Amino acid sequence: MTVNKALTWIAISFFTFVLMSWSGVTAAETTELKKGPSPEMQAAMQAMAQQQADSDGLTSGERIVKYVKSGFVHILPLGLDHILFVLALFFSTTVFSKLFWQVTAFTLAHSVTLALSSLGFINLSGAIVEPLIALSIVWMAVDNIRFENAKSHRIWVIVLFGLLHGMGFASVLSEFGLPQDAFLTALFSFNIGVELGQLAVLVMAFLVFFKLSDKPSYRAFVQVPLSAVIGAVGLYWFIERVFGL
Repeated sequence: MTVNKALTWIAISFFTFVLMSWSGVTAAETTELKKGPSPEMQAAMQAMAQQQADSDGLTSGERIVKYVKSGFVHILPLGLDHILFVLALFFSTTVFSKLFWQVTAFTLAHSVTLALSSLGFINLSGAIVEPLIALSIVWMAVDNIRFENAKSHRIWVIVLFGLLHGMGFASVLSEFGLPQDAFLTALFSFNIGVELGQLAVLVMAFLVFFKLSDKPSYRAFVQVPLSAVIGAVGLYWFIERVFGL
């Protein structure tokens, strides 16, 4: 039995030596393989992992639905600061044409900085952006209280605030992630979701306050008090975000 085992091990060793000699693998290389993959293999594995990270594995339709939904949810119900800003826009005037241009200006502005931030051209810390977003809500609310209808220069202030809010959207999107193989599709879909969320807020506000907007008491009992509430919440958020309360 011992002789048979010895012959077996000799045979195994012989065939192993032959196979290694035939494949050109030396003893030193065999030891290196035991230690781990070669640098070339490690590079290939890293490239494969990066390729998997760059792709989300979704079809175009699934990707569009995913990012539209993400953008919408960032407004409703998660984006309370953006909701208040949109409502501040709504309470700024009872003239539909003025409201339309204000919302359009805000949308175009935040779309620009959302794209630039996502592409890496702008990188402003959230510690700066978030308090300023809260402060933009305060400014809009106070302006609503001071003036019954928005002044013509206000459109440029809204553009500035839109640029600011776009960087806030981008910080959320960066945490959510964008697939590199479909970057523009995901970015555009997310932005569409944000716009749909804003539109939903405006539609709900319109349905609730439309009949009241024609009444003489609208400013005294709706526009000013609700703007004051919006401003108070924005001020609280500003203090909270600056001092970390």
